[in-house]
Amino acid sequence: MTQAHPPATNARPEIGLIIVGDEILSGKRADKHMPKLIELLSARGLSLDWADYVGDSPERITRTLARAFESNSVVFSCGGIGATPDDHTRQCAAKALGVDLSLHPEAAALIRERMQDVAKEQGVPYDPERDDNVHRLNMGVFPVGAHIIPNPYNKIAGFSCQGPVGAVHFVPGFPVMAWPMMEWVLDTHYAHLFQQGAWVEQSIIIYGSMEATITPLMETLERDFEGIKVFSLPSVDHPEHGRHIELGVKGAPEKVAPAYAAMLAGLQPFGFKFGPELVRK
Repeated sequence: MTQAHPPATNARPEIGLIIVGDEILSGKRADKHMPKLIELLSARGLSLDWADYVGDSPERITRTLARAFESNSVVFSCGGIGATPDDHTRQCAAKALGVDLSLHPEAAALIRERMQDVAKEQGVPYDPERDDNVHRLNMGVFPVGAHIIPNPYNKIAGFSCQGPVGAVHFVPGFPVMAWPMMEWVLDTHYAHLFQQGAWVEQSIIIYGSMEATITPLMETLERDFEGIKVFSLPSVDHPEHGRHIELGVKGAPEKVAPAYAAMLAGLQPFGFKFGPELVRK
């Protein structure tokens, strides 16, 4: 039986996001999943490493998922797991893994519970053999070996699959369903990765500089302080600071403090005008 979370490796797995749907790429709908996942990860001391957007092309979805399964990543895939003709994600996941599709018993039981609930709400008898009720069971057809992700909104489960290296967790495109399901996956399978209080950013606003001027300092800091990341965020029309660069370092608090001090010292010879210093945890 495959596992719902990736095997232990020497490196912390990256965290990725796949958004599926022509409606996102056409602009009919705006993606809300990436900012929400960033929020959920940040609350647990984690961060998003990469994101892919893919339309409703089975070939492209399959290639995207195959890369995810081969990577050392924990991946959330949002959208395309329904049972209409333009939903391809379940089939593509099976193809990327080289396995068959089958009706998941627990997912099927939950779908039947949902159909009974709906029949009761509508005041009609529940008929499991009615064509539309039989068709709804397709939403519980997952790649062989998948594990379900509970859906607290309407009981129609998502699913998780383990690839050769990476794990992908499939949830619906609807935020009201997807977000609590992603949170459940994080808290159930990845609590061992949480790093509350173990990450901090320190930065300063710089006026009158170009990125090329401070690039050598950034390279020196990353070379001299292992485990920290240096970042530069330029802006040309900020409502408060106007044209400026936010320069900073991020990482574990005990590593950020000396790196940030070295950064401030390295900036002094330039004679820049500075704005406020910022700290984010």
